[in-house]
Amino acid sequence: MGVIEEYGSILLILAIAFGFFMAWGVGANDVANAMGTSVGSKAITIKQAIIIAMIFEFAGAFLAGGEVTSTIRKGIIDPMLLEDSPELLVYGMMASLLAAGTWLLIASANGWPVSTTHSIVGAIVGFAAVGISFDAVQWGKVGEIVSSWVVSPVLAGTFSFIISLSIRKFIFNADDAYVAARRYLPIYVFFVGYVISMVTFTKGLKHVGLKVSFEEALLYSAVAGGVIAVFGAVLISRIKRVASSAQHDLVNVEKIFALMMIFTACSMAFAHGSNDVANAIGPLAAINAVIESGGVIGAKAATPSWILLLGGGGIVAGLALYGYKVIQTIGTHITELTPSSGFAAELAAGTTVVVASALSLPISTTHTLVGAVLGVGLARGISALNLRVVGNIFVSWLVTLPAGAGLAIVFFYIFKFIFSGT
Repeated sequence: MGVIEEYGSILLILAIAFGFFMAWGVGANDVANAMGTSVGSKAITIKQAIIIAMIFEFAGAFLAGGEVTSTIRKGIIDPMLLEDSPELLVYGMMASLLAAGTWLLIASANGWPVSTTHSIVGAIVGFAAVGISFDAVQWGKVGEIVSSWVVSPVLAGTFSFIISLSIRKFIFNADDAYVAARRYLPIYVFFVGYVISMVTFTKGLKHVGLKVSFEEALLYSAVAGGVIAVFGAVLISRIKRVASSAQHDLVNVEKIFALMMIFTACSMAFAHGSNDVANAIGPLAAINAVIESGGVIGAKAATPSWILLLGGGGIVAGLALYGYKVIQTIGTHITELTPSSGFAAELAAGTTVVVASALSLPISTTHTLVGAVLGVGLARGISALNLRVVGNIFVSWLVTLPAGAGLAIVFFYIFKFIFSGT
């Protein structure tokens, strides 16, 4: 009797536990991408952020989390290489989930915003290079992922720097900030609606089965942006000047940006939940498919609803119990954020996702958001940044891939010894 037939139920139970643990780590660490700037700028409280994220992250994970999930995350390895030894794939995916979840727990405890995608990819690379063969890893794909360390923060930082300067020039430095805000904010609202719609089409709904090309998404998003801009203009026109002083005008303008940030945070949370839940449920779906088939490995694995539910539940649990640490790092420890600067960072992060999708550039949502926050800080000068925190974040990024790989190798051989005796 083979390992799959003899220990299949035990392996699946362990995989479910490790999958939930990994999803918990995604919630504890990665959800700060959508909520950190909103909390840091005081547009919403951390309790409100957690409630909003719980609703929209879960909705994204469960409703759009993936009808079909590739068994090997990001095509890092070819699962057919293990066709004659399916138990090794199960051990490897279990080890990867446990390793990535462990690293995310360590990072979250220290308030480090790291990439959950890099965590699981590093883990898969580790077990594959040692447990299968060095040549089994698609090193070109790994190189693309490593390049995102530079591409993501640089692109997002550039966009946020430009947006911050434009807001300062056209609104806050105008002779009458209140009048300038009423004139220019509908334009920014249009770009918000446009970018968030594009993020939703390219990342949030791509798994649902909607056949929307990138060109069609551009058109639909332009329409959505126009509708939202009209709606925003109406709301802005109803905000009355409460006092003639410039200080009160600035307060009113910041309130408008705070309202827009709530909308962007909800949309980004939905897109994030639908996309990054695959980091937890992809390996679990692979394990489930192998065990259900009695050891037959396929290139794709259908994702049952219970796995999506598990992934969404794990994200919510991690966010509610531990997400505040990384939210505080992004929102308050890198640089001081106002609603307008936080809005610039979120708009820049969304724009980076859209541009990267159009150009097929590899990016990390975590690195993108951190880069955007750095950009709005630099717009006020290098002294506005907490360089010690920034340095710690960069080191944690460099450590993520090797940390995931090292832990996965250890766990892989432990599982192999326990179940195969070798």
